[in-house]
Amino acid sequence: MEGNRKRGGSSKREVLIQTALELFGKNGIHATGIDAIVERSGVTKKTLYAHFRSKEELVLAVLRQYDGMARNEFMRRVEGGGKTPQARLLAIFDFAERWFQQSNFYGCLFINTIGEYSDNDTPIRQICKDYKKLVKGYILSLCEQVGTSNPQELAEELALLLEGATVTAQVSQNPKTAKIAKRAAKALIEKATS
Repeated sequence: MEGNRKRGGSSKREVLIQTALELFGKNGIHATGIDAIVERSGVTKKTLYAHFRSKEELVLAVLRQYDGMARNEFMRRVEGGGKTPQARLLAIFDFAERWFQQSNFYGCLFINTIGEYSDNDTPIRQICKDYKKLVKGYILSLCEQVGTSNPQELAEELALLLEGATVTAQVSQNPKTAKIAKRAAKALIEKATS
């Protein structure tokens, strides 16, 4: 999601994770080799393998770190986006609009990663599923605060709008998809609360 951490003062492990995150986000996991990560990070291959026994272990570390960073930023921005539950639900799409406008927006790392790993029972896919489940759970908690008779249904609709807007923004490179999704979300929220 938004922002990148600076590398100054970071441990070599953190530098490797941050470098891999940037490269995986931009180029994809399978298209990013260990050599590219080593070259970009300035860390030796020996050091990389001292921290991570395999590329998969590095991928898992990247996804775990990104999970924490992305979720925390998402929730913080949404909570700060409005005083009422309805306003916070709409702030989801304000957050998305800012995210889609970033020069380093390459879509959702979790969606992109799941597209690269077809086996259902891998730890990599599980981290991606867990992230989406937690975000949807957060959206559900906001829907429950709104006072609708079916918060689960509204949460599913809003989560789908967010996912669809994210993929559409990535494919079309049009950050206005968040505004379109916000209009649809507003109509869904009004219908659910009327």
